[in-house]
Amino acid sequence: MERELSQVLTQCHHLTRPYRIDSGDGFRLDRIDPGDTLDLPSDKKAAREALEQGVQMLSELQQRLYAQNKWAVLLIFQAMDAAGKDGTIKHVMSGVNPQGCQVTSFKAPSALDLDHDYLWRANQALPERGRIGIFNRSYYEETLVVRVHPELLAKQSLPPDLVGPKLWQQRFEDIRHYERYLSRNGVVVLKFFLHLSKEEQKRRFLQRLERPEKNWKFSAADIRERGFWEDYRQAYEEMIRETATAHAPWFVVPADHKWFTRLVVAAAVIERLDGLDLRYPEVSQEAKQALAQAREQLLAE
Repeated sequence: MERELSQVLTQCHHLTRPYRIDSGDGFRLDRIDPGDTLDLPSDKKAAREALEQGVQMLSELQQRLYAQNKWAVLLIFQAMDAAGKDGTIKHVMSGVNPQGCQVTSFKAPSALDLDHDYLWRANQALPERGRIGIFNRSYYEETLVVRVHPELLAKQSLPPDLVGPKLWQQRFEDIRHYERYLSRNGVVVLKFFLHLSKEEQKRRFLQRLERPEKNWKFSAADIRERGFWEDYRQAYEEMIRETATAHAPWFVVPADHKWFTRLVVAAAVIERLDGLDLRYPEVSQEAKQALAQAREQLLAE
């Protein structure tokens, strides 16, 4: 296992290094091509086999995480519509024991959510120690959709004096502090922006319209939101620039090729979990003696 893990980690670093953002200073989205594949051959069989190998490694690391019960891991996924968040989560986490993993999809806030601060519902969904929590969209929507659609901000009933030109910078500051707080309490935060091109989104939307088995995925709201493409792009760019840190990095993952997106995400999670030095709890000598006695009793039956 250790030799295999070492080989996989070398591959992981190669896959993640170009897309990991530890500091947002000067970051620009146009520096990363949504169609990039690092010149890897688009062999679906080879990609599937590589992902299966990564999933096996991830499964082993997740078991260690669960057994050690010291760290919690939070994976945050943000993206434009049709970028493949659901599919990426499904394929990358397919080998993880459901007992040790929980997925939370954040939709429009409820009346109860709106009666609290915007981080309140995220706090309710944080993973326990030993578990991997996945946020399909997250509190970052408060600097994205709420920014692009100011009418949503009005529904939050904030005191007028708190809604001013510095609001977004204040939210970025709050999120940076929040993620620092999480990291200081043993919650590992990894954030993924699935970077989709406008042309590929159009192709996927048309596919949803033209293939009956995919019709259910399409919503008229998708087209309306596509009309705000540039506004969202600017909001995402500033979000990453303002909240990328060494303890809670962003991975801006090319998303035009789903097989490549999944490989990069899996590589990032494997690499970070390995860095936690996860180990199964050691059994004391006294416990070993008790286990030996139990074994003897069973064999004697």
